[in-house]
Amino acid sequence: MENQLTAKEEEVMQVLWNLKKGFVKEIRQELPDPKPPYTTVASVVKKLLDKGFVKFQTFGNTNQYSPTIQKKTYRKQVFKKLLKGYFESSPEELFSFFIKEEKMDEQEIKAWIKKIKNDKS
Repeated sequence: MENQLTAKEEEVMQVLWNLKKGFVKEIRQELPDPKPPYTTVASVVKKLLDKGFVKFQTFGNTNQYSPTIQKKTYRKQVFKKLLKGYFESSPEELFSFFIKEEKMDEQEIKAWIKKIKNDKS
């Protein structure tokens, strides 16, 4: 699944990843205010279905939707594209960018390095 989500699609997917499954009404309830119209949420869910990001189970005359891709998997795809497109596929370039952008001091950098080392083991 190489499709990338639009901002609205990603917002709905974030809700579905948190809910695990939900009806359009439940998805809409979890979206931030001002809430989009029900029909807008239903339209976004339909696009996600067409793209293969969600599946559904029918209950009577309504559908309950659930993700077909894990958040972790999608995040990995998006991150790889970001790294390749903006940082010449260089983790060092990305790390340098964060250090400069976030104005990280030496203690914060050391904490990051420690966390990275712990995550590898």
